[in-house]
Amino acid sequence: MHLKTLAYVSRPLGYDPQQLDDILQTARARNGALGITGLLVSRWDLFAQILEGPAAAVDAVFASIGRDHRHVQVTLRHEAPADRRLFADWTMHDERVPAWLWSHDEVLAGRHVSDPPDVLMAGLLRLAAGRATAGAASAAAARA
Repeated sequence: MHLKTLAYVSRPLGYDPQQLDDILQTARARNGALGITGLLVSRWDLFAQILEGPAAAVDAVFASIGRDHRHVQVTLRHEAPADRRLFADWTMHDERVPAWLWSHDEVLAGRHVSDPPDVLMAGLLRLAAGRATAGAASAAAARA
């Protein structure tokens, strides 16, 4: 199976925490069935997401996101073949971060689409690594 990693940013149209929960519930079920894993970082003015899995499935999910009226300014930031998954245990991990990589003013100015793609990827991977480390530490403490 040929794996693919794709990262995009978008702006939510009318951000609503309940709507986000609905998106996540649907995404987790669909992603599990399609063999897709990933990470979604969300806040009221920005979505940033990594999708990974079989190339055709990733392309299909990204196309559906582009047609979803809850996203505007969907912008592909990274796309590459992958030899392994970065988020093998997450059908769609959700991280709601109030202040993250770019400030609201920077998002309004377009930094989320003008910064080099590796800035986004490094920020998402750093955030995911922190969550994985925190999760492992919690599990170890529970076993102790």
